[in-house]
Amino acid sequence: MNKLLVITGASSGIGLACAQHFIEQGYRVINISRKPCPMESDKLQHLSLDLSQGQWPQLIINQLIQAAAAANQICLIHNAAVLNKDCLAQVDIDSFRHALELNVIAPERLNQILLAYMKPGSSILYVGSTLSEQAVAGSYTYVTSKHANLGMMRATCQDLQSRYMAQGIHTAMVCPGFTDTPMLNRHVGDRQLLESIACNNGFHRLVDPTEIANTLYFCSQNPVINGSVIHANLGQKQV
Repeated sequence: MNKLLVITGASSGIGLACAQHFIEQGYRVINISRKPCPMESDKLQHLSLDLSQGQWPQLIINQLIQAAAAANQICLIHNAAVLNKDCLAQVDIDSFRHALELNVIAPERLNQILLAYMKPGSSILYVGSTLSEQAVAGSYTYVTSKHANLGMMRATCQDLQSRYMAQGIHTAMVCPGFTDTPMLNRHVGDRQLLESIACNNGFHRLVDPTEIANTLYFCSQNPVINGSVIHANLGQKQV
């Protein structure tokens, strides 16, 4: 079977772990991001694109359509995101708009491009966050966009059931806890502080990106989780 993973942001972290895991499971992988995926494989194709751009090159869209049309099964993972430090009173509107373009608008554009080529058994998966259902101070834009992603997933689930839409496609959101990724390390900026944060779950450690990749693969293979929100956070403490 010709199985295809289309994923955003596989240049590092969770996205890179997903690309590696799905290739091991027999998938061809298309990564869409500004930076290339560092792994080498004849099953990996990189499409260089700033997903926050207002206009996407038609060449990129055509390459996606060509690969999707040849696939028997497609898994689309919306993974790319930007994590800003900002708050309600001081959010920069241009940064806010950029984050929404990347975190919210880009997933919908990919949905529209690929949905027509998705056959039964395909899936649309969203990488959320603990902050998809909760909020903390100082992450205004990220919290807003991740809540929007959750609404998109739930709306995706309902629309896919409509008789006007494709049948046999499922969706879900995986919400990682504190995961040991370059993005989180940059955001926290203090490894010692990050290690102390890691104690706020039942296993006293950070989540490994491979664990999230395994969870996303599970979701791609199991339609029974259609519409589900899966918190992959090692039992994060509630505060």
